[in-house]
Parts: sequence; structure tokens; C-alpha cells
Amino acid sequence: MLLNYEPFADAVRLSTKVAGQAGVPNGMPMDIQRLDDHFVATFDLPGVDPGSIDVTVEGNALTVRAERSTPHEDGEWLTRERPRGSFGRRLMLGRDLDAEQLTATYRDGVLAITLPVAARARPRRVEVSHGHTDRTTLDAGTAGSTPQPGLTASST
Repeated sequence: MLLNYEPFADAVRLSTKVAGQAGVPNGMPMDIQRLDDHFVATFDLPGVDPGSIDVTVEGNALTVRAERSTPHEDGEWLTRERPRGSFGRRLMLGRDLDAEQLTATYRDGVLAITLPVAARARPRRVEVSHGHTDRTTLDAGTAGSTPQPGLTASST
């Protein structure tokens, strides 16, 4: 399981409102999806220099950082809605994910991080044997009856 962990998100939202950028979207929107035996986290990062993308795992924390620079600082801005600067997201990884097998790809402005579910946590089918046992149990409720093979259930 993945958890989105942003301890200062409320403080950042408040400072953004105070700075007058309330309508500006987050610089790193994210989706997380489970597909069979792995999770895929995708981050929209159009216009980001691929060399500025940093993905690290420390303990159970996955951190993604990237930077989008301004192409031209000079001139008068008429509209400035595209977020610029450094962006980061932190995800807390569950113990059932295999962080050693994590992969990341950046294509067409989208960073995709694939996190496999650890083999020990994957659903598995348990085979049921169909052998006959020699053990017998007596039904305590009927004295003198013949022993019946199998398990005896009792209520506690």
C-alpha cells in the first residue's frame, strides 16, 4: 500500500493563498493505481528537465523531486499559470512493497514509478490435498455409536 505523505501540505496551501496564487495547480499532480501484482504512481511533469528528476527511497519513504525553470525571465508577464521552481512529493511505502525492484521512466512529460508487491504479500492459491486419514474420533453426544473419521468440532 502507498500513502501520500506531505506533512506541511496545509502550511504550503495557506502560504500559496496568502501569496495570491490560490488558483495555480500543484506543480506535480499524481495518480496511483494498483495493477495486479504492482502499483504505478504517475506524476505529470511537462516541461521538466529530465536531468532534474530525482527519485530516492530511504527506509519506507519514496521521495520524488523535480525542477521546472522559467524559459525567459525578462519581459512583462501577461499570464503566468504554469508552476515553476522545485517540486517534491513524498510517499510512504507499505512493508508489502518491494522497493528494491522499483523502476522509474520519464516519457512525454510523465514520470511513471512502478512498485512491485513483494512475493510474500501476493495472493496465492493454497492446494488442498484429497488424502484419506486413518484417524477416527468419537462423537461425545452418542454413547456406543461407531467411530466416525474426520474432525470433531466443539464450541467454547
